[in-house]
Amino acid sequence: MTPILETRELTKLYGVVIGVNDMTFDIRPGVHGLLGPNGAGKSTLLKLMTAQLRPSVGSIRVLGEDPWSNPELFRRIGFCPEYDAFYDFMTAFEFVESLGRLSGMSRSGAKQAAERALESCNATEFMHRPIRTYSKGMRQRTKVAQALVHDPELLILDEPLTGTDPIGRHELTELIKRLGAEGRSIVVSSHVLHEVQEMTHEFLLIFGGRILASGNVHEIRSLMNEFPHRINVRCGPGQAHLLASRLASDAAVTDLELADDGTIVVGTRDPAGFYARFAEHALHAKVTVHELSSEDDNLEAVFRYLTGAR
Repeated sequence: MTPILETRELTKLYGVVIGVNDMTFDIRPGVHGLLGPNGAGKSTLLKLMTAQLRPSVGSIRVLGEDPWSNPELFRRIGFCPEYDAFYDFMTAFEFVESLGRLSGMSRSGAKQAAERALESCNATEFMHRPIRTYSKGMRQRTKVAQALVHDPELLILDEPLTGTDPIGRHELTELIKRLGAEGRSIVVSSHVLHEVQEMTHEFLLIFGGRILASGNVHEIRSLMNEFPHRINVRCGPGQAHLLASRLASDAAVTDLELADDGTIVVGTRDPAGFYARFAEHALHAKVTVHELSSEDDNLEAVFRYLTGAR
């Protein structure tokens, strides 16, 4: 399959400031999160993808093509920018329809497509009101709708959930998941890790203008063996020391900590082996286990370990 995005030694300079630095990676069709703190280089990369910026060094290809000065490519791409620039006297319907017409649709086709796109974003209730009356969440939905109106192969969404209320956030998250399940490729940027993890487990992690990691979050975490997985075990009152003594003998356990509330925090570089033997340990120690969990195999943990953030 042709990668939806290919970069080779991609660098963008703003004078002496580096926006993105020597990026070389490919990503395949599917839903991918583009993650990193504010100022990491996410928006610069998206602007390079959409030909708003030209590389200072290196190359970038989107859907197999160079995006610079390539209007035909943009019939295949839908872009939702972080910041909006509406004509506030227009309605959402008029705005989205106009974008459909600019992408080459007939007038009747653009009207039908605009209604479909706004409906998919749950924006039909306000789509005939002037945009100047919209809340931030309504404006976000309108932006996503205009990115969808021409039925693109690739959606590029820059912080699409910013400013939405909890219901709107859930609805847009479900929309992105549904579009991905239907076979659409999506790159969604966010600095909120748990938001993207609800949509996909495939991601690019950017920090300081560089790619720190890419791929499936669980696979990457499993390769980071220098950082033991932390697993929390909570058992019945007065039983923690019995189970901790048993767990200390397991070859997969690197360290143990008994917290004040009786929770056992286990460190292991072989979580699969530990989980496989855990039931045997609990039965041998004759304890009742109330909780066995880990928050260490997720985007937050990968980001924390790779950047040194605490």
